[in-house]
Amino acid sequence: MKFASLGSGSEGNSLLISALSQSSRTTVMLDCGFAIRETERRLAKRGMVPGDLAGILVTHEHQDHVGGVFKFARRHHVPVWLTYGTYQAVKKDSDGVDVRFCRDGERLAIGSLEIVPYTVPHDAREPVQYVLNDDRFRLGVLTDAGQSTPHLINALSGCDALMLECNHDKAMLANSSYPWSLKQRIGGSYGHLSNETAAEILAGLDISRLRIVVGAHLSQQNNTPALAQQALCSGLETNPMGAPVEVRIACQEEGFDWIELSGQA
Repeated sequence: MKFASLGSGSEGNSLLISALSQSSRTTVMLDCGFAIRETERRLAKRGMVPGDLAGILVTHEHQDHVGGVFKFARRHHVPVWLTYGTYQAVKKDSDGVDVRFCRDGERLAIGSLEIVPYTVPHDAREPVQYVLNDDRFRLGVLTDAGQSTPHLINALSGCDALMLECNHDKAMLANSSYPWSLKQRIGGSYGHLSNETAAEILAGLDISRLRIVVGAHLSQQNNTPALAQQALCSGLETNPMGAPVEVRIACQEEGFDWIELSGQA
């Protein structure tokens, strides 16, 4: 299994996950918050073309995650998986697209990937995040949530790799020029994860298999890569199952190049 980001942040999100089974490879895109041409350009930087995609998984209806999904899927004939609640929010844009439904805890298979959606607390109709595996490795993704829950802790425990939201530093958000209402939304129970909460999630997970964690969805105004990395390292250090884990940070413009999980599972 390998994964790469086309970009991560409030201006657009998209993650690629790819698994090889015997002689065939399955690659899916998780969210697409970029316009068609920009998505194609970013795919090319990762050595991919739209025809390589077996499907698109959608987390929720906010534009930085779904803004480019249906135009891209319609042009390139790619099926799209999403919850029924998310579909209700975006169905006006989905004409001519092969739409398929998923829901919390219901496993679905796309080629050599098994995918399990799990619900998260976020201000959307029926938001989910995903855990993907190829029978050897597990990748957990959490890019939009307002707080930790036992359900998401259970879903993300035992992963080999994590993509974990570190949206904001609490002090930077409090002292920002954002309106009070926006600060309340971002920092609320259905908003976005702070660095501190991301660290608490890491501290509470089973990380006995974890090899790498990537901080994601950083605010360009209310966070820095250094603060996010420091918080993730702190969460790992306080975990009693702690072992050496690589920490990286995804950026808005470049995302990150392919990270391959290989060797002993």
